Amino acid sequence: MKKEIKKIVLAYSGGLDTSVMIQWLKENYDNPEIIAVSGDVGQADELEGLEEKALKTGASKFYALDLKDEFVEDFIFPCLKANAVYENVYLLGTAFARPLIGKGLVDVALKEGADAICHGCTGKGNDQVRFELAIKAFAPEMEIIAPWRTWELKSREDEIAYAEKHNIPLKINRETNYSKDKNIWHLSHEGLDLEDPMNEPKYDQILEMGVTPEKAPDVPTYITIEFEKGIPVALDGKKMKAQELLLALNKVGGENGVGIIDMVENRLVGMKSRGVYETPGGTILYKAHELLESITLDKETQHYKQQIAIKFGEILYNGLWFTPLREALSAFVDKTSETVNGSVKLKLYKGNITSAGISSPDTLYSEQIASFGEDDSYDQNDSAGFINLFGLPIKVKAMMDAKKK
Repeated sequence: MKKEIKKIVLAYSGGLDTSVMIQWLKENYDNPEIIAVSGDVGQADELEGLEEKALKTGASKFYALDLKDEFVEDFIFPCLKANAVYENVYLLGTAFARPLIGKGLVDVALKEGADAICHGCTGKGNDQVRFELAIKAFAPEMEIIAPWRTWELKSREDEIAYAEKHNIPLKINRETNYSKDKNIWHLSHEGLDLEDPMNEPKYDQILEMGVTPEKAPDVPTYITIEFEKGIPVALDGKKMKAQELLLALNKVGGENGVGIIDMVENRLVGMKSRGVYETPGGTILYKAHELLESITLDKETQHYKQQIAIKFGEILYNGLWFTPLREALSAFVDKTSETVNGSVKLKLYKGNITSAGISSPDTLYSEQIASFGEDDSYDQNDSAGFINLFGLPIKVKAMMDAKKK
């Protein structure tokens, strides 16, 4: 017998999808109680008026979950320490926000005794997987409703028409209907002209977190970031909380045209998708962290960690945050980050980030050993025996090949 649905927790952003879902759920599930839940991961002005809008359009309650500190400290920074990236480019801005929001939805659903959780993700995207895996991790028996997979609205244009019919207010129109996702880490843009990879993005129209390199200052900006165990803790000598530091880097990075990515990625569900991402502060942090690790990690650890970074990025992209493998990899990353302490000075100039100096109390770089000058620590004559042994397989194969001729 199908479970009766009397109370639904809706992941509510106030965007196009979730704006029409309150009305749609009431029409299609025998007028259930709808509890709208918004997870604040740094959407800023996008959250304004959400409670009023949700209640006005049919929700009985509205929860605003302040997740920003947890997002930065427990999700963003662990990924930074791992150098996690997807397909060499994407810094996972949308991906690592979803598990946290999903957990928040479960918390409210259990508190309210809800029968189901509803999300506004499409059947073509990655976010449906990320939300639902998080829900399964904390409420494995919870009913999940995904209207995009079942309803009669087949496009965003249909949704807009539905909203107009039911007098549901929207912040978008048919001409500016980009699909966006914003949080404290990034802003993504998809849809419309971006769906054709041949079209150059209309940067002057879509950028919100910064400017193009062409419009950046004609003089470089220098900044210094201090890390403790792989975590950024200070900017230009000033200790800052995680949120404050990231917001400051977003500002300076955006002003200098840093962190604009145009990519075609391989979605988890199998298709390729094109999007434009703005990640100014995150791009700066990844570069600084990578530079600091170059002098604080030994060769084998550094090289192995580069392999881990790829896997970690895939895990995050695929929504597998709450899994034993991710937890195990995080433990590895935490251990290898114990010596990632020090300062990195960066030069920002028209979209570029270059090193202007690295220092660490745990540095493994020895100027005496690396110098071309004379030193007492490295006997250059030792290299001859090393090369003979290292190259022995090559020599033996060449000798065997010669005998066959």
